[in-house]
Amino acid sequence: MSAQPESLEFLPAAALLSEREFTTVRALIAEYAGIKLSTQKRNMVYNRLLRRLRARGVGSFAEYLEVVQREGSDEREAFVNALTTNLTAFFREPHHFELLISHAQQHAARRGAPLRCWSNACSTGEEVWSIAMALRESGGAGEVLGTDIDTDVLNTAQSGVYRSERIAGIPVERLRKHFLRGTGANDGLVSVRPELRAMARFGQLNLQSPVWPAMERFDVIFCRNVVIYFDREFQKKLLTRMADLLVPGGLLMVGHSESFPAAHPGFRSCGRTAYQRI
Repeated sequence: MSAQPESLEFLPAAALLSEREFTTVRALIAEYAGIKLSTQKRNMVYNRLLRRLRARGVGSFAEYLEVVQREGSDEREAFVNALTTNLTAFFREPHHFELLISHAQQHAARRGAPLRCWSNACSTGEEVWSIAMALRESGGAGEVLGTDIDTDVLNTAQSGVYRSERIAGIPVERLRKHFLRGTGANDGLVSVRPELRAMARFGQLNLQSPVWPAMERFDVIFCRNVVIYFDREFQKKLLTRMADLLVPGGLLMVGHSESFPAAHPGFRSCGRTAYQRI
């Protein structure tokens, strides 16, 4: 008789997620999402997919992977969602937002049109709302598009509702200006103000898709801590696609340990992990 999903957590990952199954997982996530999982991620894969085994009521990883690979399977999206890393925070890497405010003020003085920003791996939305807050504080008009491959985190992002501990590092003055505190049944929650909601929109996008939906050009693109999952060849393709979507003089913000735009002739460094479209 096969083991029940609830019993899986009491056994070591190696005993349940075989090398062959792990190899299959790595191949599938590369095919579906373009994510290159390293061989050191076996325990992470085990822990995240274990929840999906329970949700589907299957007793082994082999059986689960059969479900994922079935033609027209409704589990593929959940599989991708489970393996997508969603580490984010409000005003993460604050130097980017200081640069954004300065850029937005200059933009407003020159052109007056709304500054268009894109967060292309927005996770649960903290980055999008941080961009919106920075634009609002700059005094100019702005619009923010947030996209991600993971539909679960997009739902959280679009709701704009977070537990109070998520905003613990934000100064009181900024909190009062941009958030509403929940009361009664919503005690312990905060919600972004309607003024911010009016500035943002969200949509699902796999950066690895050969065709992206039609988009107008952007003044600022945030592409932070996502290219580490792509191989070098695709990083080059992604950078070219983003360069085509940035207006001349537009900014590209990347992760704190990323420098991949430095080799592209269309960009010049303009700050710490920030690049300007030439």
